[in-house]
Amino acid sequence: MTPARLPFFVYGTLRPGEVNHDLFLRGRVRSEEPGRLTGALLYDGPGYPYVVEGTGGEVRGELVTPRADTYAELLVALDELEEYTPEDPRNLYERVAREVIRTADGTSVRAWVYVAAPTVATRLRTHGKLIESGDWLLR
Repeated sequence: MTPARLPFFVYGTLRPGEVNHDLFLRGRVRSEEPGRLTGALLYDGPGYPYVVEGTGGEVRGELVTPRADTYAELLVALDELEEYTPEDPRNLYERVAREVIRTADGTSVRAWVYVAAPTVATRLRTHGKLIESGDWLLR
């Protein structure tokens, strides 16, 4: 089954100015705009963050809309970057569709978000370092 062509919500190393932004997104996106993911917490990882779904939190990042002609290539590249394989219990991240709020106008957009896989999320809730601001750039 081919995944839906949703925008991506990025919150860590894929944000503008971060290490993976130019490597993966330059020349492949139609637009980037600030957004917020509610019902999630942000945890510090080894050089990159994890979103853990839960209540009461908010994560800040960018809503990235790929160009139509680069969408399939970008989806594969991001899945590889995040070491995500559908249905693989060894995943560190899961790619899930969630509602993201555009900061500019408060409208909601369905987007792909890479969230911590269940075993990783459990470990982070117990032993992880919470980024209280919900913003990787303000850590």
